[in-house]
Amino acid sequence: MARLNLLEETRFEKLPVTVYPDQQTASVNIARRIAVLIGNKQQRGEKAVLGLATGATPVAVYAELVRLHRQEGLSFRNVVTFNLDEYYPMQPAATQSYVRFMNEHLFDHVDIDKANVHIPDGTLAQEEIQGFCLAYERQIEAAGGLDMQLLGIGRTGHIGFNEPGSAPNSGTRLVTLEELTRRDASRDFGGKENVPRKAITMGIGTIFKARQIILMAWSGQKASIIKKAVEGDMSGEVPATYLQFSDKVEVVLDADAAAQLTRFDTPWLVKDCVWDDKLTKKAVIWLSQTVRKPILKLTDEDYNNHGMAQLATAKGPAYNINIQVFNELQHTITGWPGGKPDALAEQRPERAAPARKRVLIFSPHPDDDVISMGGTFIRLVDQGHEVHVAYQTSGNTAVWDDDVRRYMEFAIDFNRSIGRQTIKLEETYVQMRAFLEQKQPNEPDTAEIRNVKAFIRKSEAVAAARYAGLDDDHIHFMALPFYEKGKRVKKPATTEDVELTIQLLQQIKPHQVFVAGDFADPHGTHLACFRIVLEALERQRQTEAWTRDCWLWMYRGAWHEFAIHEIEMAVPLSPQEVERKRHAIFKHQSQKDRPVFPGDDAREFWVRAEERNRETAKSYDELGLADYEAMEAFVRWQF
Repeated sequence: MARLNLLEETRFEKLPVTVYPDQQTASVNIARRIAVLIGNKQQRGEKAVLGLATGATPVAVYAELVRLHRQEGLSFRNVVTFNLDEYYPMQPAATQSYVRFMNEHLFDHVDIDKANVHIPDGTLAQEEIQGFCLAYERQIEAAGGLDMQLLGIGRTGHIGFNEPGSAPNSGTRLVTLEELTRRDASRDFGGKENVPRKAITMGIGTIFKARQIILMAWSGQKASIIKKAVEGDMSGEVPATYLQFSDKVEVVLDADAAAQLTRFDTPWLVKDCVWDDKLTKKAVIWLSQTVRKPILKLTDEDYNNHGMAQLATAKGPAYNINIQVFNELQHTITGWPGGKPDALAEQRPERAAPARKRVLIFSPHPDDDVISMGGTFIRLVDQGHEVHVAYQTSGNTAVWDDDVRRYMEFAIDFNRSIGRQTIKLEETYVQMRAFLEQKQPNEPDTAEIRNVKAFIRKSEAVAAARYAGLDDDHIHFMALPFYEKGKRVKKPATTEDVELTIQLLQQIKPHQVFVAGDFADPHGTHLACFRIVLEALERQRQTEAWTRDCWLWMYRGAWHEFAIHEIEMAVPLSPQEVERKRHAIFKHQSQKDRPVFPGDDAREFWVRAEERNRETAKSYDELGLADYEAMEAFVRWQF
């Protein structure tokens, strides 16, 4: 019976899927499977032939393999590897080279014979590539074929660098990269214009020959493409769907990457559910949006026709359920984000007391506060709360080099105008110009240039916070070490990061903390900053009485909003407040018009913010609630 239930739950899935609670657990399990394969081959005196992937996805797998080698004696002497791909052209010593990536993450830390390592050659003359690719295929065959192939998946659905349009029987070859793929790689190369337009990749047909294929994906960023790959029809538009041809494939996901699969996203379509309040709310909102009716107009027939007959039977009639969910949504809306004095607590998302709260807004970058919650920020100040803002990182990687020259020239001219010596400034300026003229893509800046970029962003953040109504002593710059010490790849958060955060929390003892809960941030800074704040609060909760009255609210950044069923506080903004928020964002001039790292959204940050806030308000309106100009949304973290 259990097997039948599983088949019903997964009937939309055209590939076998294993879901782990988090990326680390999944990666450890994959590494152990690789270790078992290697061990079994060793016992038989055979070579283990592995197809390996690069990028962020397999990093934790390789880290666990290194640990198994160092601590548990796993040997790689009998291992032969073939990497999926390499940019073209690409020098092996380049920062972005997959040769360098594999050495840094795996090969330099285990006992593999480097003669058994094979990675496509990005240094070849173009006329040599076809012959190289044919030889690469023959080398795989001569080694006995791939025992296991590891794959990630790109947001275009590519596996390896097999972009949309690739044939299911394609072999190793030179390909042209899609624009989205190049945009996703732009940070590693210091801008999309520096990303190679081509790559050498194993073909889909080559991948199919592997005896085991494991496709890995982590984070909510990959959820939508995973749904297409696993549940969609086979199509050249999503090359990963061709894996449905094979019976050797397993898709391994963390919970976030699996979130849009039918069995997790809309489980009532595939199984009987335990209808708690949370699931009921999600399902009714989904039904309202699906049939395009306000919640209070949904009928029993709507429930029955859309997989929710069980809910209507268990908790109905439909109108009673509708009223319950409508009221829950109504109670998320508040014009008093710091709590309304003397109001009933059960009717509002925030407590009434104390009437004047101490509020601490953490901003990962110097503009996330006003982009993400600028309207609420201003509202909290206007309503008399003691508001502080803490900028967790300098954001100095996101300033154009031209701005450095411009600000240095201003500093020199200003010093001259007041009769100050400018010899040292001019010497530093000449050194900066010389460096910038020779600077390679993604090369870390000198300390002086990083400082100027940090000062630019600091001055903008101060201007925006002042515009929101803060005094200077309520504006805090943390410069967390994890960001400053990891300019190309962010370093993991350290005890020092947490201690600095604890010091600030102890100083303010806030009743409310706002923190970026936007884990889809493609650069990882938001997630790192969230974890630092969470750990700091968790430590304080063990000893500090004030933390019992401290609530943690999450906001979203410039990429995505919370789903409506997740929102626990929705702060409506008037047209005038939308305009004030816009002007606060405008203070960040270095990020206006064309930011250094815009992601794959061409809109300016202020446009993204306004349109997202208006879309949230529109969604509430379409569900049958009040029609506001815009809304900012928050979710409370439960300790």
